[in-house]
Amino acid sequence: MSFFERFSPYQPAVLTILRIMTALLFIEHGTQKLFGFPPAPYAITTLFFAAAIIEFVGGILILLGLFTRPVAFLLSGEMAIAYFTVHMPIDFFPANNQGDGAVLFCFVFLFLVFAGPGKWALDNRQRR
Repeated sequence: MSFFERFSPYQPAVLTILRIMTALLFIEHGTQKLFGFPPAPYAITTLFFAAAIIEFVGGILILLGLFTRPVAFLLSGEMAIAYFTVHMPIDFFPANNQGDGAVLFCFVFLFLVFAGPGKWALDNRQRR
């Protein structure tokens, strides 16, 4: 057994940690738009308000591991739309248009669609 194969038994727990940390970071974007915490450096528009609801509620569902796959699919799409409508018009490259977060969130959520919620999730209780 190779050095890295020894990590395999921890995969479900680490997937859970990835899901939880991603959700906590994502919820922060929703609270910023909804509640002004942390303070946002931009004005809130109707489109931002819709995104805020999706980010806040979706982030909480991802945090709990509830309806993980469909919610992650929705959030991945939201982040793709955010990148192409907000960031890409500024510049093509994410490093130049501050779109790195949107790209990362998009692909982490897409990963969760296929990988599922991990070991500790309310989704796992529903299956029993």
